[in-house]
Amino acid sequence: MTTNPLARLTPFPEPPSLIAEYLAERAVVQSVVDGPAPWDIGALTQELVDAMSVWLDAVCRWLNASYAWQPHQVIPPCWTEHDHLPYEVAAFAFARIDAYNDAGSVIVWHEQYDRFVTRMNNALGKTADDCRAGKHDARPSRFALASWPTRVEEELV
Repeated sequence: MTTNPLARLTPFPEPPSLIAEYLAERAVVQSVVDGPAPWDIGALTQELVDAMSVWLDAVCRWLNASYAWQPHQVIPPCWTEHDHLPYEVAAFAFARIDAYNDAGSVIVWHEQYDRFVTRMNNALGKTADDCRAGKHDARPSRFALASWPTRVEEELV
């Protein structure tokens, strides 16, 4: 008796219904939804962010299980604590949803995966190995952005 070797592959996590509805409303040609793109996490309502949180974590776990064959490809468990990664993961997740409507786009998405991994590792820098081992630390103090002088808004105008 032969088992199907492809049966072990798991499907991409479906976005929560609230996000799927938001996408559908934005897709309508005469859309009444004038909100931000769903991958622009910082611009979303708290309700959408809450719905997105669990889904994006499932996406990270799926990417790690399906694609991370080398240590540098693993999205660290502290991905939400690296401010750039939620934006990257969200954009990449939504790009996958779009890509799987066309075989040629799937190839492009896989090429984007390599660029995603490169950007992730460039941003994580030397902390990547520690983060992947569950030893997340905030930005090193020498990069403390809080040390930048405060500017009066009048100077910015």
